[in-house]
Amino acid sequence: MTELGTELGTELSTEQSRNITPEPADSAPYRIFISTGEVSGDLQGALLIEALYRQAAYQNLSLEIVGMGGDRMAKAGATLLADTSAIGSIGIFESFPYIWKTRSIQQQVKRFLQQHPPDLVVMIDYFAPNLSIGRFIRKHLSHIPTVYYIAPQEWVWSATPRNTQGILEITDRLLAIFPAEATYYQERGGHVTWVGHPLIDRMQATPDRDSARQFLGIKADELVVALIPASRQQEVKYILPVMLAAAQQIQAQMPQVRFWMPLSLEQYRVAIEAALQQTGLSATLTTGDSQQVIAAADLVLAKSGTVNLETALMEVPQVVMYRVNPVTAWVAEHLLKFSAPFVSPPNLVMMQPIVPEFLQHTATPEAIAQAALELLQQPEKRQQMQADYQQMRLKLGESGVCDRAAQAILDLRTRSKIQKPVTL
Repeated sequence: MTELGTELGTELSTEQSRNITPEPADSAPYRIFISTGEVSGDLQGALLIEALYRQAAYQNLSLEIVGMGGDRMAKAGATLLADTSAIGSIGIFESFPYIWKTRSIQQQVKRFLQQHPPDLVVMIDYFAPNLSIGRFIRKHLSHIPTVYYIAPQEWVWSATPRNTQGILEITDRLLAIFPAEATYYQERGGHVTWVGHPLIDRMQATPDRDSARQFLGIKADELVVALIPASRQQEVKYILPVMLAAAQQIQAQMPQVRFWMPLSLEQYRVAIEAALQQTGLSATLTTGDSQQVIAAADLVLAKSGTVNLETALMEVPQVVMYRVNPVTAWVAEHLLKFSAPFVSPPNLVMMQPIVPEFLQHTATPEAIAQAALELLQQPEKRQQMQADYQQMRLKLGESGVCDRAAQAILDLRTRSKIQKPVTL
């Protein structure tokens, strides 16, 4: 248990959560509304929903969960008001294609909430849409408790204190997944509980290298590089071409390399297949096998995001990249004075460059390929990265993260429990 974890009072094992005294089942189910978007939000929402149902069962509490998300959340037991798994962007101009659809969904959801008020609201990442939802709740349904789980990364790159203040104004309880995130929001007046990172729970069932290769039909002596370019439409446009060009350079130096690409969403297949055909690069595309592909790989080339942490927890070496619209990049750098020490989660956890990351102008095929070739050809570099991964893992908390988060959420079933810190 870290010093921060002790200070915030976040230690709660799954076994402890099982020992809660059951309450009589209410005739009406306790309704929770969960708001999130994009592929990563759908995954985190699904993990949380499963834990909420587990914790509710221990308390003999009947739950009804509705929300915005994707297929994973629906399979976990949520009734979706809108599918937002493919709606998301990073950047000013990148958001334009989604403005109308997002507003339409927001209006639909707000009408539903007003007609069918939930007992509690949980927001997961998805900054601008959730800020709108949170403000609506505060104005029209102010008696409803609100939780922000996996808050936007203002603690890394906040351009203005106004964004942080906006998050805190709509949040009764903030459940942080990074220690630095917890410290940032607590120092600014937030009611914070550090629960650890939910991928710790998901990684309990990840395949090992041999079983993953057997599942995918990859020979033991094959050299495999996984390519993970996109979970957003803009990433197909700005990241995929650079990644494929880097892969071509890798293959020119090491012709024996085989490339695999798990698709985050099937809807990107046509565009990705066209890009592969144009470059002449041969890659095996799969859907729904991302963990298998990562586990089977000798190296991962990935866009910045949750997948970097997933890769690190499987101890597979990686190179990270990200690009946005050049105009967005110029505005962020020169007008908004955007600055962040790192963008990939492994580096953010350690606040050190444990994985190479290339952003915007530095994200060239040559630089990416060079870093990749060093990891493929120099065992000492691979070993150092894997040793750094093990240190990173120690900072992510103990298993049972989703159950701790679910317990904290269900503890807010009455407003009186919000008035003072809850020690878990």
